[in-house]
Amino acid sequence: MAEIDALLKGMLDNDGSDLHLAVGSVPKIRASGAMQPLTNEPVTAKQMAKLLSQITNETRWNHYLETRDLDLAYEIKGLARFRGSFFYNHWGQAAVFRQIPAEILSFDTLKLPEVLRDVCAYKEGLVFVTGPTGSGKSTTLAAMIDYINENYQKHIITIEDPIEFVHPKKKSVIVHREVGEHSGSFANALRGAMRADPDIILVGEMRELETIKLALGCASMGMLVFGTLHTNNAPKTVDRIIDAFPAEEQGQIRIMLAGCLSCVVSQLLCKKVPKGRVAVHEILLKHDALPNTIRSGRTSAIRGIIESSMAQGMTMMDFSIKKQLEAGNITGNEAYMKAADKEAFKQYLDDPVV
Repeated sequence: MAEIDALLKGMLDNDGSDLHLAVGSVPKIRASGAMQPLTNEPVTAKQMAKLLSQITNETRWNHYLETRDLDLAYEIKGLARFRGSFFYNHWGQAAVFRQIPAEILSFDTLKLPEVLRDVCAYKEGLVFVTGPTGSGKSTTLAAMIDYINENYQKHIITIEDPIEFVHPKKKSVIVHREVGEHSGSFANALRGAMRADPDIILVGEMRELETIKLALGCASMGMLVFGTLHTNNAPKTVDRIIDAFPAEEQGQIRIMLAGCLSCVVSQLLCKKVPKGRVAVHEILLKHDALPNTIRSGRTSAIRGIIESSMAQGMTMMDFSIKKQLEAGNITGNEAYMKAADKEAFKQYLDDPVV
């Protein structure tokens, strides 16, 4: 048994979602959104190297020592899978491990907006699930892929670094590919996927220019492409994609994106009362006015599209936050902290701001 298993089990026993390790610091976990120590003994440099090298093969360990960054998946058989991120900081080697639920949570368990079932039925286009790190993007995407797997006969290819959720065989055929293990890069994996007759492609991260361009190409060719970005709302998502390209290419990218963008789901996690976390969403769906809005660069008008189309399933983030507040699931302070329009939520603060 690897020595890190005891720390990961301790994290799970304390309802933690993340384990943080750094040389000179005690192991810490994130539970219900807050950081807390797991043990009282700081980790030494020698201990850190042993904890990490025990669960990494020689090739990937040498890659980590050379590049000082590594992402991988680790599994404790019969207990849970974890996504590990190795890096270096001021004091030396460090890592963060996040639990990947052994069971893929369903739409109903996660209480996802019902309109996302309709999104799962799309035959083509580009669907983004966005939000900051730790906002549950991967969990939401896994639930959507699982819903498709249960209800449709599709050929689905997932491209991740590392593979997080492993989907069992149901109605669909699902192929999991891991960057670093099964392909050299997201771009190479996407090129291979384009030739593999997929109905749906899931791209775990869209960081690189080439990956974004290939994903747009796949969506324009009639495939349904799911991806994630670290943006907080739909307008910023559109801007982030376009701004990733050189100025001379942005006009062409606007046209491509206008033709294939089908949905943006922006997600945040709020601290739930009395404990745990609850998701809030902003949702942009297909709309007749959206393509021209993107082509003309008027991304600020996207908010107006969402506000005027809430009867069709679209929703604003602040509206979703207010619903959770009125249901008693979150506090007024938490609603204020997460809301975009702070002024509208001042009245709900425990100590109102004057």
